[in-house]
Amino acid sequence: MGRIHERIDEHLAEWLVAQPVFFVATAPDAPDGLVNCSPKGNRDELAVVDGHTVAYLDQTGSGVETIAHLRDNGRIVLMFCAFDGSPRIVRLHGHGRTCRPGEPAFADLARRFPGAEGVGVRSIVAVDVERIADSCGYGVPLMRFDRHRPTMDEWSSRKGAEGILRYQAERNATSLDGLSGL
Repeated sequence: MGRIHERIDEHLAEWLVAQPVFFVATAPDAPDGLVNCSPKGNRDELAVVDGHTVAYLDQTGSGVETIAHLRDNGRIVLMFCAFDGSPRIVRLHGHGRTCRPGEPAFADLARRFPGAEGVGVRSIVAVDVERIADSCGYGVPLMRFDRHRPTMDEWSSRKGAEGILRYQAERNATSLDGLSGL
């Protein structure tokens, strides 16, 4: 059933980037800290950089948990599920870091994403993958993908670049646990 992969090979990379949604989980070091799990719509916003590195575009959101947790300890797991076709779950465990617009690492990674210059892009999360594991996925329901919601792009476009920066300053300064965000 499940197995550990040595690296993200071409076949697995193709499968990962083809998934329309994936999930990101992080947690702070504090034993009473809140674990966070976020769904990420994949509108060409995930890239396999190499056999042990993935990256994704991080859109501005109401919380800043992933960024704060990565600053706290770097631990992260990305989970992908097959909602159509053969059942499958893949988890990528590793250590992540954020690259903000204007930082040198951002420019290097941004070329992998068609929407990297979008108004709502808050950062790119790069993950050094240490464990690549798949499992059966028999419990994952079959679902049909219709389309990605346009809401995020519409919202960020209405706010504009200055509005997004104000929103981030107000809403993304600290995590739910009081950890430093942006």
